Amino acid sequence: MSTATFAPLTIQDAEALVDTARRAAEAVAVNVAVTVLDAGGHLLSFRRDDRAVLIAGETSTRKAYTALQLNTPTADLVDAVQPGGLFHTLPTALDRPLLFIAGGVPVHRDGRLIGAVGVGGGAPEQDHGFATVAAESFV
Repeated sequence: MSTATFAPLTIQDAEALVDTARRAAEAVAVNVAVTVLDAGGHLLSFRRDDRAVLIAGETSTRKAYTALQLNTPTADLVDAVQPGGLFHTLPTALDRPLLFIAGGVPVHRDGRLIGAVGVGGGAPEQDHGFATVAAESFV
């Protein structure tokens, strides 16, 4: 019986994800922070533009963490946390609170979740676009 193997997210991969998201944001003159986490939720790469709002770094990290924990882009979860939504009563006893604002996207390789990218600093729709561009460039 053979054991299936897959390549985890490397630091080089994470740096490429950050660079892709950063370039997408700079192309439209938006200052952002970008965070990439591995499958265990560990920080692999981070970049914050000094012109971005200070909270952008924490926001990008929490967006990435949420996308990782739920294996879903955070943009797809916004309605789920509204009263009556699927996650309205989701406990936040995790080691890092979840953040249901667009801008976090899971990263997959060979059909497996290997990490997530989060972007903060622009409008939520912009952040989602930048994170999506990065994750899709990774394929």
